Amino acid sequence: MAFTEITYEVADQVATITLNRPDRLNAFTMRMRAELIEAFDLADADDEVRAVVVTGAGRAFCAGADLGGGGDTFAGSERKTELVNGYPRDGGGTVALRVARSLKPVIAAINGAAVGVGITMTLPMDVRLAADTAKIGFVFARRGIVPEAASSWFLPRIVGIAQAMEWAATGRVFGAAEALEGRLVSRVYPGEDLLPAAYALAREIAENTSAVSVAAVRRLMWSGLSASSPWEAHAADSRLMTELGPAADAVEGVTSFLEKRPPAFPMSVSEDLPEGVPSWPADPYRV
Repeated sequence: MAFTEITYEVADQVATITLNRPDRLNAFTMRMRAELIEAFDLADADDEVRAVVVTGAGRAFCAGADLGGGGDTFAGSERKTELVNGYPRDGGGTVALRVARSLKPVIAAINGAAVGVGITMTLPMDVRLAADTAKIGFVFARRGIVPEAASSWFLPRIVGIAQAMEWAATGRVFGAAEALEGRLVSRVYPGEDLLPAAYALAREIAENTSAVSVAAVRRLMWSGLSASSPWEAHAADSRLMTELGPAADAVEGVTSFLEKRPPAFPMSVSEDLPEGVPSWPADPYRV
């Protein structure tokens, strides 16, 4: 697919996905939706990519759905060929589910306005960093709809039910400081420092960790949010410790530590992911 509404670049083992409709404040379209899914497919298939950074071109991250269709914007006419339980699929949800299945850690660099799907698409990302000028809003109730992108599952798990309901029920727009206090974002930076901070975090992952370990950790963490008890998590941990303990990356991790040198992990996600890694299955509704 030739990208027209995002850009995708790989450098220094980091894939950068940039929402790229700056004249429309990177408003979300069905074309952008398809391109984002394709970009995450590319990142997962490329063993050179160790982390993904997602940001926006210009002064916004994503101002939400493109409302150019007027009152029919949310009528679902473009999605009637893709159904879930007989209903047209929510486009933001297809992106969120693809991000959730990523085998690479995903860092959101929220450089400006992130409203509606512009913020819900970031919820399955692992770390959200924000510029101090960012404005965020779960504005759905003010548009007569509901939070989408599976955010009724993600948001309460990230910030707690009370905070999630306050933001969703009021639909108000709030600043980066409140997002930080509510634990929606991990850190806030001056605008010029945001991307360097995101890349520094991505490089720390790329330079110091096993790609297979990080993929397994990501699946363990997200799957663990739905575990029925710590015993279920213990069973998953035990299997992976058994599978990965004697493997080449564990040998290298210990040896490099003892030899006081940087690690050179030989295993790859495409070839060596253990069977015990919890499965977030391929999207059963994707056509």
